[in-house]
Amino acid sequence: MGSFERFNGRRSGQGKEVVILSHGFGTDQTAWTALRPWFDQRFDVVSFDLAGCGPNGADTYDFDRHGTMFGYADDLLDIVDELDLHRFTYIGHSMSGMIGAAAAVARPDLFERVVTIGASPRYLDDDGYTGGFKPQDLDNLFESMQANYQAWVAGFAPMVVGVEDNRVLADFSRTLFQMQPDIALNTSRTIFTSDMRTLAPQLSMPVHVIQTAVDMAVPVEVAQWLADTIDGATLDIIDASGHLPHMTAADEVTRILERRLLGTVS
Repeated sequence: MGSFERFNGRRSGQGKEVVILSHGFGTDQTAWTALRPWFDQRFDVVSFDLAGCGPNGADTYDFDRHGTMFGYADDLLDIVDELDLHRFTYIGHSMSGMIGAAAAVARPDLFERVVTIGASPRYLDDDGYTGGFKPQDLDNLFESMQANYQAWVAGFAPMVVGVEDNRVLADFSRTLFQMQPDIALNTSRTIFTSDMRTLAPQLSMPVHVIQTAVDMAVPVEVAQWLADTIDGATLDIIDASGHLPHMTAADEVTRILERRLLGTVS
């Protein structure tokens, strides 16, 4: 079985230019449902489920390989090579923003441009850097996940969604519960303890950073840091709350994508 099939790969769309959609922690590729029709009308669209996510996540996750973000980047490049993709647009939400950055630094010839949504290279505060979390915050997070995963999801999901949207809350809770608890815990450790800031200045292709104004996981300062550190990067801040704007504010995200990817003036 190839990587594309193993990670529940899906390919659709009417366009010639390839776009790869890669989701974030706690979701699967269904997170792109609201935006998929827009992409399908304009692009050749490739999506898949990250390791540990989706209906067969337990079969795709390796505690060693996926103990760093670079293991996910290797998965992405395996899919790209298998499908023989070149010069594509990569769109990564949350953890997939840095997964894409790692892959783009390793194989810059493949990436036409990168779009990040709610991405962070480091979640812990550091000298001169606001990541949004302190070590005790992460200790509490991991302890809560380990003590009672269902109770943790019930509290975590509404904070991440960030707005009153019962449909999105139900969808996000469903995909969180779909994850095996020990895999979810290990994945969160990998994400929240990573520091991938050294990748940002190495990105050589156009990068577009999208961020909501209020996000419990990623402060605006992080998006500004990315835009300032990546040469030529653009930054669009959506006047909205929550970490899942592609699910809760799809119209706003679409307007930004139209401007950044298609050159539409709005």
